[in-house]
Amino acid sequence: MSWLPQTYYDTIKRISQLVRGVEDKEVRARTEKGQYVADDKSTPDVDEAYTTVEVKKPRDRSPKK
Repeated sequence: MSWLPQTYYDTIKRISQLVRGVEDKEVRARTEKGQYVADDKSTPDVDEAYTTVEVKKPRDRSPKK
């Protein structure tokens, strides 16, 4: 959806995540072997050491009365 402005894209993404019951979480990037990926110092504006993944939201489990 590159033809949409960024604010519309973010809004559509948030609505989609609410419907599916997921949220974005930033985690350390890993290689195929499971080792952490280091940050590349030659690109100061990009952080390669972290990636964003979608995880399921925990359900609110209140105790029964």
